[in-house]
Amino acid sequence: MENINEIPRDQGIDHSLTLLKEGYEYILNRRKNLQTDIFETRILGKKAVCLGGKEGAQLFYDQSKFQRQDAFPNRVVETLFGKNAVQTLDGEAHRHRKKMFLNVMTKEKVDNFLDIMKIEWERALDEWSKKNEIVFYEEMKTLLCKAAFKWIGYPLHEDNAETFMNELGAMFESPAAFGPEHWAGRNKRNRMEKKMEKLVEKIRSDEVQVQQDSIMHQFVFYKDLDGNLLDAETAAVEIINILRPVIAISVYINFIVMALAQYPHERVKLKKHPGYAPLFIQEVRRFYPFFPFAVAKAKSSFTWNGYAIQEGTLVLLDIYGTNHDPNLWVNPDEFQPERFANWKDDRFSLIPQGGGNVETTHRCPGEQLTIETMGMALDYLINKMDYEVPEQDMYITMNTIPSIPKSKVILKDVKRVRESIH
Repeated sequence: MENINEIPRDQGIDHSLTLLKEGYEYILNRRKNLQTDIFETRILGKKAVCLGGKEGAQLFYDQSKFQRQDAFPNRVVETLFGKNAVQTLDGEAHRHRKKMFLNVMTKEKVDNFLDIMKIEWERALDEWSKKNEIVFYEEMKTLLCKAAFKWIGYPLHEDNAETFMNELGAMFESPAAFGPEHWAGRNKRNRMEKKMEKLVEKIRSDEVQVQQDSIMHQFVFYKDLDGNLLDAETAAVEIINILRPVIAISVYINFIVMALAQYPHERVKLKKHPGYAPLFIQEVRRFYPFFPFAVAKAKSSFTWNGYAIQEGTLVLLDIYGTNHDPNLWVNPDEFQPERFANWKDDRFSLIPQGGGNVETTHRCPGEQLTIETMGMALDYLINKMDYEVPEQDMYITMNTIPSIPKSKVILKDVKRVRESIH
């Protein structure tokens, strides 16, 4: 019979404020202090078990042990994911709904998105070259928003692009915020959902027509396990869940600019060795903070490595800390793209967008699109445009989620260095 050990505990009545104060590093700090990859804490008055490291990730993505339904805090559902979203489903319902997303992440569809992105980059360069300086993060959100809507088959009118960008951006910028900022984010999601819900109804009634082979058409007419169309509200939520993550790639592209500014020698390597770019992109995804942790709930009671986890227990997987785990990464707090030269992906060590098999777990289905989009951005920033990075506050705080620097990355004197494609 297996011996049951007491799970190490973060002493105290409640650690919600500490979590807010330490942000991305909260779980990692305690894993280091307690010298364990599992510990118990209390968040918002509830017991929670925190996991980290490769084995912790393998456990967390075991679909037989954990569920997502009822695991996420309401503030996350109401701003980031939306009610009845694919991220909140489990089992066959999750696998069936996720196929809808995987079907639009084929190589052909991703290549189509990149073609659209290239045109948007070129148009943006034309505009940026007319300005003294730009706020790069905001510009990238707008660029990605326009590209995303064209990609799904519902191009935006130019006058509406900024409004849609602000509403979609607020969904990933406000879940961890409190007070007015959080409520503003929730209100923007509500407005966006209502607009999308009306659009779904108009497409279904032929009042608005979209191409039958478009992503928008696939989502609007998707049928669930019982062969029924999703209700208009849920269909709207899932359309947003294909758009919002695309706009969120702006955070990663911001990190690319920051890495090039903070580690100027990397620019030389990227210019000299074209094959270095994929290593650089993976290191940006590993090194900089994007998602702090993932959340699930134990389906039933079980024992893992001598520790008993009770049914219904809230479990947090340390995503940032696993990407900075010294047992997995040599000198994890140093920016070293070369570490990926001979790296073998085990699906549980590098987990910036989740772990496990993308077809069966809650790993992000848009991960490859993210990597390809970052690759295009890096190519433009290295080979197709010149710019200056003026003095500014690029410091990112570990308790701001997502980690966007105060300046939002200002670029000055942006110029094209290659001929336009059009």
